[in-house]
Amino acid sequence: MEYRIEKDTMGEVKVPADAYYGAQTQRSIDNFKIAQDINRMPKEIIRAFAYLKHAAAITNQEAGVLTKKKADLIGKVCKEILDGKLDAYFPLVVWQTGSGTQSNMNVNEVVAYRGHVLNGGNLSSCWYRNKHTSQI
Repeated sequence: MEYRIEKDTMGEVKVPADAYYGAQTQRSIDNFKIAQDINRMPKEIIRAFAYLKHAAAITNQEAGVLTKKKADLIGKVCKEILDGKLDAYFPLVVWQTGSGTQSNMNVNEVVAYRGHVLNGGNLSSCWYRNKHTSQI
């Protein structure tokens, strides 16, 4: 398997090269190895996050703090999540911290990385990872 190196405040981590997630999701995978094949986070929770993030994008666009282009792109990715097209990129198990932070970050990363790719970028030069936010 090929990997890319992701960086966050905790340092570097290897992530599968073709994954639409980043360091936070990979750290959760690495830290919670219990029953990864049978106890995944329910898709209903992931889809609920997608509804929430799409609604937040619309609200922030209407409030003038998010461009229409960005709001539309977030909406497009959230639709792909709701349609089950990105299910493979939600590998986290229910055995994680109780607050849901890791699942929330997993959805944030998928929205950001997939949005970057839909906008013409690629995973090896992702704006989210490299903090080049002007590309989305």
